Amino acid sequence: MRMTMAQAVIRFLKNQYTERDGVEQPLFAGCFGIFGHGCVAGIGQALQQNPDFRYYQIRNEQAMVHAAAGYAKMKNRMQTFACVSSIGPGATNMVTGAAGATVNRLPVLLMPGDIFARRNVAPVLQQLESGQTQDISVNDCFKPVSRYWDRINRADQILCALPEAMRVLTSPADTGAVTLALPQDVQTEACDYPEDFFKKRVWHIPRTRADRAALARAAEWIRAAKRPLIVAGGGVIYSDACDALRAFVEAAGIPVGETMAGKGSLRYDHPLNLGAVGVTGTSAANPMARDADLVIGVGTRYSDFTTASKTAFQNPDVRFVNINAAEFDAHKHCALPVVGDARAALEELGALLAGHRTAAEYQAEARALHDAWEAEVDRIYAIRNTPLTSQGELVGAVNELSRPESIMVCASGSLPGDLHKLWRSRHPKNYHLEYGYSCMGYEIAGGLGVKMAAPDRDVYIMQGDGGYLMLNAEIVTSIQEGFKLTIILFDNFGYKSIGSLSRSLGQDGFGTRYAYPKDGMLPGDAAGENVDVLPVDLAANARSLGAHVIECKTYDDFAAAIKAAEAVERTTVIYVQNDRYVNVPGYDSWWDVAVAEVSEMESVRAARRAWEEMRAKERYYL
Repeated sequence: MRMTMAQAVIRFLKNQYTERDGVEQPLFAGCFGIFGHGCVAGIGQALQQNPDFRYYQIRNEQAMVHAAAGYAKMKNRMQTFACVSSIGPGATNMVTGAAGATVNRLPVLLMPGDIFARRNVAPVLQQLESGQTQDISVNDCFKPVSRYWDRINRADQILCALPEAMRVLTSPADTGAVTLALPQDVQTEACDYPEDFFKKRVWHIPRTRADRAALARAAEWIRAAKRPLIVAGGGVIYSDACDALRAFVEAAGIPVGETMAGKGSLRYDHPLNLGAVGVTGTSAANPMARDADLVIGVGTRYSDFTTASKTAFQNPDVRFVNINAAEFDAHKHCALPVVGDARAALEELGALLAGHRTAAEYQAEARALHDAWEAEVDRIYAIRNTPLTSQGELVGAVNELSRPESIMVCASGSLPGDLHKLWRSRHPKNYHLEYGYSCMGYEIAGGLGVKMAAPDRDVYIMQGDGGYLMLNAEIVTSIQEGFKLTIILFDNFGYKSIGSLSRSLGQDGFGTRYAYPKDGMLPGDAAGENVDVLPVDLAANARSLGAHVIECKTYDDFAAAIKAAEAVERTTVIYVQNDRYVNVPGYDSWWDVAVAEVSEMESVRAARRAWEEMRAKERYYL
């Protein structure tokens, strides 16, 4: 069949499907893009003649990768989007999104245009020239942030490249961003492709079984443990293992701490769910983690937030059993690796542990901590801070007043920490955090992808002013396509999270307030109200993008706005000012942020002494 390379790419993508547990679906839900000279005549023309492969016009290339990642996460990595851009800034705008997708192990296909393969007209517009080689472009920037990368310099090379790209996109262990750089001239070149290349292809997603000997040894370790703790990561949710986790927990009587990605794998009100663990952990999970003699990690990569920079697990005899589809993660902390699908491993390990339960006293301790934590959440939800509301009480209002089947989306700032502690997850998708990369600006774009994946559910996007100002243009896309979002916009008068971190390091919130410089310096938090604030009207900005806006001054205003927003048919922004100095407690956690070793500031020297004391508690788990 004779067609252009771009036409062949789109035809191939239309016929790729995934299947797991007998459920089959198209791998690609369509294509996001912005056409530039590097793709308009190639991929753009191919999409025009394939209306059944839906093209969505987006406003920012970084945002379209975030939207694709949000969609893929909501679909448990069974479906995703392709993203197309021109060469140059359109391509490099996608690099941040690619990094986020790869860090979070989410499949996204990126197809940036590239420089002319035939080279004779070089340098073309937006071409990065090198004096050492002609085989380089800005698209080489994608190599370290992609799981698979290729440049298609001949039209027939897609016969080899596209199947490899699909292999990576559908891998439970090695997925992430896949980048196929498409030179703009090669996109338009015709080739005779074999018809079999375009036949429907179903990529089976396996439930890889773990080694029997590893499972048997893991069962021995669990039987011998007095204080075991499960750390539930995102792999529990991606593998549809939530029911298996609950059955395992109830049979063995082992309490659970949740990572950012794993929150929601067990309902918040389960008596053995201790909530968030680590830097943003709870007063229930962190004490149990400190004393655990066996940590059973399920689908977690053990980020520094989960391990509290290697200070969370202090039992001198602690050991690790790691259940993970990725061998790399299964071996972390010199663990006993159980490499395989989370659901299959939990079911098989549960069978090996039949009849075994932890001591009744240990379970009672976990339940008591769970109950005490729920009381603490109630306390924070009930705060009525004045004159400005506190972030914790506003989180509680959204949690309590939103419909149970709704989805909350967040990514950056101080909100993820508060949400990890305080959000009461009612189902596995109720809590959607991009925290592997914690990319400011993910929220609205990622929320758009979530809404596209779940159009019948309410999607609440929780975002501070800093993230909103970085990337808010997909409000326009949501209105154009009819995907209603409810955006909760907290005005913190600056960067609340980094302001708090700066103060903890003895640095007075330097450079974190939205205010005019005074005497050549940006004012810190010690300046109090004695600052000249910027005349920024975020509510007016949202209105200018087409959103319905509700402005709130009090908690009661905010609660009423949440209910009122349900009746609005288009994207709605609920704007509220928030007290930047009222924080949720840390609950015996610590995060390693190095402090200046020498300083003329006594506050910094004091922070350094405190850092050295905690730094001594960091461990190697050997």
